Amino acid sequence: MIDSSKSGFSEIARQAMFLPQESLVAFSRKKNHLTIGIPKEISYQEKRIALTPLSVALLVNNGHDVVMEAGAGLNSNFSDQDYSEQGAQIVTTPAEVYLCDIIIKVAPPMAEEIELMKSGQTLISSIQLSSMKDIYLKALIRKKVTAIAFEYLRDEEGSLSVVRAMSEIVGATSILIAAEYLSNAFQGKGLMLGGVTGIAPTEIVIIGAGTVGEYAARAAIGLGAQVKVFDNAVYRLRRLQDSLGQRIFTSVIQPIVLTKALKRCDVAIGATRASAGRSPCIVTEEMVQEMKAHSVIIDISIDQGGCFETSEITNHDKPVFRKYDITHYCVPNIASRVSRTASYALTNIFTPILLDIGEAGGIRNMLWDKVGVRRGVYIYGGHLTNRYMAELFKIQHKELDLLMAARV
Repeated sequence: MIDSSKSGFSEIARQAMFLPQESLVAFSRKKNHLTIGIPKEISYQEKRIALTPLSVALLVNNGHDVVMEAGAGLNSNFSDQDYSEQGAQIVTTPAEVYLCDIIIKVAPPMAEEIELMKSGQTLISSIQLSSMKDIYLKALIRKKVTAIAFEYLRDEEGSLSVVRAMSEIVGATSILIAAEYLSNAFQGKGLMLGGVTGIAPTEIVIIGAGTVGEYAARAAIGLGAQVKVFDNAVYRLRRLQDSLGQRIFTSVIQPIVLTKALKRCDVAIGATRASAGRSPCIVTEEMVQEMKAHSVIIDISIDQGGCFETSEITNHDKPVFRKYDITHYCVPNIASRVSRTASYALTNIFTPILLDIGEAGGIRNMLWDKVGVRRGVYIYGGHLTNRYMAELFKIQHKELDLLMAARV
């Protein structure tokens, strides 16, 4: 996301917004009453929910209304009663939810959901740019909504807060998945992931030293496995060593060294990410063929195309397939496998944002105060504000700061 505050317009726009002070101070800082809608997720196998019951209670106690579609929390094992007891209003149709001022959900809204949205609404959801179509973007623009992509939200330290939280969950969960498919219960080798006294530990190769790779390494080391991490950036490998607090095998991605490690390993995890477009395909089909029989591949990068040449997208109902006698696990949305934990992580980020919107007197004032949230805005009042999306879909964009200052 482009930080428009560096464009030179931010300070000018901020000064313009607060002139004259006499007429704006009382209006801009009056606490707002929010109506927050949580629809049931209809995207395939999306089981997370944006707010948990206790977060709903906090919002209600602060004077806001929360409207939920019946059954919205069931996939995360939260019942309608859990929410109603904390003050949420349970409704039976999505149309009733989309009457709210703010819609918060996990997956991007489908076409039929966008049709239900009203003009001037605020939408907080993911955007999934790799699979996004221009028709989706144009439909939101026509609705004149303000849309925030939570993948781009940043915390006070500048980290991508939601991305990091989900990456931590996915990294740790990938090791638990590997342990399952190494066991006899899933027709694996019958190995225990890790090691015990007198028995050589299982070997795990992790490709990618980002947050996913770090937490996969933490979980594997905790179970006693021998870990090897590959990445093209030496600074990420060094940061990983420092974060783990111990020395492990690390290497830049050299085909000969990687091939040798893959031949010996029991589990290979693909955790590379591309800043835009497809993730790099690092492991060739020939390299997979040389791996030990009944080994396990978990391609976390599959939502960007995958970093194993043999990877094919699977789902939570049929998560694996076997090729060259290697078990491949290629589910794009691993966080939904532990949907309740993932929902707690999401609600810890979204609830303070919603409270800030109310305290600031509306979304516009809150965006001035919270640079990290402002980075997530890609549509403001029906105007595209994300330069990268504008170039990608050939749509004109406008500076967010100027739009807010002009009270558009």
